[in-house]
Amino acid sequence: MEIYTIGFAQKTAEQFFETLRREQIQQLVDVRIHNSSQLAGFTKSSDLPYFLDRLCGARYRHETLLAPTPEMLAAYRSKKMKWDEYEKEFFRLLQDRHIEERLPKELFSVKTVLLCSEATAVRCHRRLVLEYLARFWPEAAARHL
Repeated sequence: MEIYTIGFAQKTAEQFFETLRREQIQQLVDVRIHNSSQLAGFTKSSDLPYFLDRLCGARYRHETLLAPTPEMLAAYRSKKMKWDEYEKEFFRLLQDRHIEERLPKELFSVKTVLLCSEATAVRCHRRLVLEYLARFWPEAAARHL
């Protein structure tokens, strides 16, 4: 089971949607807390489902179960929490939420990409979500776009 990830930062709409189309993504799972701000640009929740359907033939799903808490995100962004501490806290949050039980594997039965804002997955919670799930779903493999 290959699960893709992508960030929209530092990408044009053309680069973003062409990447999804090239990879034949069928579903985008939005793992952001805030998906409707002006900073989201072409990935605002009010626009993204339309663009995905029309440009890629893909469906949209917002899954806050896979997002950090607003407090965690604020602490990291304000540099009150370092990345290694954020990672530990985020893994603990996923464990407390029991995402391996609450998130159906069938969700990933089609080519799925996890969306967040970060340009790369290196310091992004979308990577952490897949690392966490791989502990329970050994067949899950991450592919960062």
